[in-house]
Amino acid sequence: MLQGHQTWVFDSKPVISGCAAVGGPFESNSALADDFDRLNEDLWLGQDSFEKAEKKLMEQACEIAIKKAGTKKEDVQFFLSGDLINQITSSSFTARTLGVPYLGIYGACSSSMEGLALASLLVDSKFAKNALAATSSHNAACEKQYRYPTEYGAQKPPTAQWTVTGSGAALVSQEGEGPRVVCATIGRVVDMGLSDPFNMGGAMAPAAVETITAHIRDMRLELSYYDLIATGDLGRVGHEIAVELLTKHGISVPKDKFTDCGILLYKEDQPVFSGGSGCACAAVTTYGHLVNRMKKGELKKVLIIATGALLSPMSYQQKESIPCVAHAVSLEM
Repeated sequence: MLQGHQTWVFDSKPVISGCAAVGGPFESNSALADDFDRLNEDLWLGQDSFEKAEKKLMEQACEIAIKKAGTKKEDVQFFLSGDLINQITSSSFTARTLGVPYLGIYGACSSSMEGLALASLLVDSKFAKNALAATSSHNAACEKQYRYPTEYGAQKPPTAQWTVTGSGAALVSQEGEGPRVVCATIGRVVDMGLSDPFNMGGAMAPAAVETITAHIRDMRLELSYYDLIATGDLGRVGHEIAVELLTKHGISVPKDKFTDCGILLYKEDQPVFSGGSGCACAAVTTYGHLVNRMKKGELKKVLIIATGALLSPMSYQQKESIPCVAHAVSLEM
């Protein structure tokens, strides 16, 4: 059911019956290492390219999520996924492995919540009993495509962020045990004219604020309703901007309840600059750490706002600014 202008309210409250977070070697030393279902010691995952390694990460996450749900891939009606590699090949090639009807999506780093929202819509409308949503990123593959190959050793400014090597997947079902997907607010594209690919947090913060504002307007509630509000990958720089913008909008921000997945994921002594980013950032933090906290009873109501910078190497070379989008999903236990 549509509520307000851009929020879907799911009457049946579809359940995340199984979810998984998979990471790489750098993530094995992160602050949330214990919340991962699988951590790989090899950045290559035994493959001959970083892109193939990313596909392997997603295959692992999907396999674990389906297994944790107590089902099998033959019972999954649809697979929804997106990533950052050219023409979302990590997702498409994983779909080839799964053999499940596939819908490819692209929302850059907002893809995790875009996929979860769409999977929940399919299940809530009874167009599917089980829908699998996934996304992934790989530090070396993304750096090579969007910035400089890691071998080049280019210096980065403090506003830069560290792309997460990992994958997150969630099986959304009509029945099962786990957090319920209550509603989703679909974001608008916001472009404030920033063009620096090393300042993604600053570019995406206004889109996150726009979606949060729309969510509380459509749902007619205060942010204090939630036990935790987590943006996707704004990092420290973007998070501070988001807090400032929300305050200017007259929205009360409970500091102890408002955080960012890119800040939560890594330890302070890990060299991640402003924080984590990448399609897997919000995915592994949500499907690992946050869902685990919900299952333990530490959190009952969580709002995740995954943010995405919709640039490409071509748009940057053509000196375009960076349009951004954010999608919010509300989970309750």
